[in-house]
Amino acid sequence: MARIVVVGAGVVALGAAMLLAGDGHRVIVLERDADGPPADPVDAWEQWQRPGLNQFRMAHTFLPRFRAILDAELPAAASTLKDAGALRMNYVRDVLPAKMSGGWLDGDERYALLTGRRVLVEAVLAAAAESAPGVQIRRGTAVAGLVGGTPALAGVPHVTGVMTKAGEVITADLVVDMSGRRSALPHWLEDIGARRPDEELEDVGFVYYGRHFRSADGSLPPMIGPAQIHWGTISSITLPADNGTWGVVLVTASTDTALRPLREAGRWEAVMRGLPLVAHWVDGTPIDDGVAVMARLEDRYRGFVLDGKPVATGVVAVADSWACSNPANGRGASIGLLHALTLRDQLRAVDAADPAAFAAAFHAATAETVEPWYRATLASDRHRVGEIEAGIRGGRYDSRDPGYQLEKALDAAFGRDPECTRANFDIRFVLDTPAKVFARPGLRDKTLRLGGGWRDAPPFGPTREQLLALVSP
Repeated sequence: MARIVVVGAGVVALGAAMLLAGDGHRVIVLERDADGPPADPVDAWEQWQRPGLNQFRMAHTFLPRFRAILDAELPAAASTLKDAGALRMNYVRDVLPAKMSGGWLDGDERYALLTGRRVLVEAVLAAAAESAPGVQIRRGTAVAGLVGGTPALAGVPHVTGVMTKAGEVITADLVVDMSGRRSALPHWLEDIGARRPDEELEDVGFVYYGRHFRSADGSLPPMIGPAQIHWGTISSITLPADNGTWGVVLVTASTDTALRPLREAGRWEAVMRGLPLVAHWVDGTPIDDGVAVMARLEDRYRGFVLDGKPVATGVVAVADSWACSNPANGRGASIGLLHALTLRDQLRAVDAADPAAFAAAFHAATAETVEPWYRATLASDRHRVGEIEAGIRGGRYDSRDPGYQLEKALDAAFGRDPECTRANFDIRFVLDTPAKVFARPGLRDKTLRLGGGWRDAPPFGPTREQLLALVSP
């Protein structure tokens, strides 16, 4: 079995550590933030700070793909989350009326998702990883770079460990970078003489303005619309959490400077109360000091195989360190944990003692299992930015991209046909890629027949002018 260093101790990295240790690997997790969670995860919201994570106190959801992997691979951790107050919610059973869902069908159990504040979920997984045989978590240990060794492939640097900022060398058969979207891995690779990975960076991102609330009686706001709704040039996200708490987020384009006053609690609430279907989500007691703002969230992909060769062996990037996208879709944790599972499975198939073969196998598996999800999310993000920019100009976005036309038609067909409704869930919940979903016999034609008139739907919610009036001081 291999000695593996995991850089980062976020939700997905902790899951990866437990998956790898479950196969007998020795895993050392290095986290730059010094403080760990309190003994009781319910206390984490008040007592735990993670300065290295700007999304730590932003609303999260853990989609059915994440929940399914957790249930199948880490059932003890899944059970502990339930005990800590995280909820299980199934949109077919708990949200949609039968006339929209077609009633409960065989297989609908796959649509159960996990809800919980990021702080609580990470606290539970941290405790589970701490107690897992074969896992060591070292907090307050920042990585400064990689340590090189004898090449396993001609002309390709080989990594044999990491150097901490304190000057300690920690050896490893494999280094797994899971330090997130701001990962310094490209610089570390250059420092040992490796080629910099190919990087695709979108120059337009989103800004998130979020708050959390609590009810006096432990109840949650009723969901009378989708968790994410696009209202012209702004989007709302409403997410149940845990222990009578929930999160609410408004999302804008990073270029939309007119909406920056949303960082003020009064303006934020005024806009929320102007949005039908979700205004009641602010009828609770705020449990944060103000509006949490998260920006600089561009889409980015890194390719670690150039001209048919890995830029280095003995090191891989997983989850957001490899590719990251707009978090509004809630897919990040699911794609990340799927990528971690892919890593575990490739280590079963190819021995890390053969670094060249492992690098090639992991690259191929990444391209097959998780890259399609990144590409689909990126395409959706580009179209959403186009919609917002057209709305700011007072125009209407139109794209000839067949994928965009199908996505909008499927949204319009939601609730009108059981098959289309579940196809929508399969894509949104990271269960089946759009390509696989629309390859189902007859679904493409049915989607266009039922939802092809989406352009003719009347505008819903405030106009751009009304929105600007709500946000103006």
